[in-house]
Amino acid sequence: MTSNSPRDFSTETDEPPRQFSVFDIDGVLADVRHRLHYVQRAPKDWDGFFAHMDRDLALEEGLAMVLLRVSQGDEIVYLTGRNEGYREVTAVWLAAQGLPTGRLIMRRDSDRRPARFFKPEALERLSQQGTINIVVDDDDAVVTALRAKNWPVFHATWMPSDKDEQQSLFNAQEVDGRN
Repeated sequence: MTSNSPRDFSTETDEPPRQFSVFDIDGVLADVRHRLHYVQRAPKDWDGFFAHMDRDLALEEGLAMVLLRVSQGDEIVYLTGRNEGYREVTAVWLAAQGLPTGRLIMRRDSDRRPARFFKPEALERLSQQGTINIVVDDDDAVVTALRAKNWPVFHATWMPSDKDEQQSLFNAQEVDGRN
């Protein structure tokens, strides 16, 4: 039998608080412009749009920001409007970019609410487990909603796109609830 010293037992407060950096994927880490044409016309071809996720190029600014936050000691959380049915292809893509493992929060397959409603709710749940230091998102409506709720949000504007591409991505995230 081993003898334990009182110093061998820690209290809950001995654990450092968890620190999270939260990143959107599409438009922040992944360049989706090559597949926007699938949803720029009626009827929208969602199967075509999602079938080519694995071909997204990485957005270097987003990747650099993830690595910076890791170097500062934050746990990385990926918060995306993608549906659960795309978890595997999303996880494979993240790993292929050399991104660190982290929690991947996705919407249920049946959830078609706009991202501006889904993401704040997900952040509320996450905040019960630690401090959210930054949320990085490209969606104007999400950024506005998060700022209204005083989340520490950084508006990622590094994916260049024309007006039609911007509108298509906005519609996918905020009108159709698909991304």
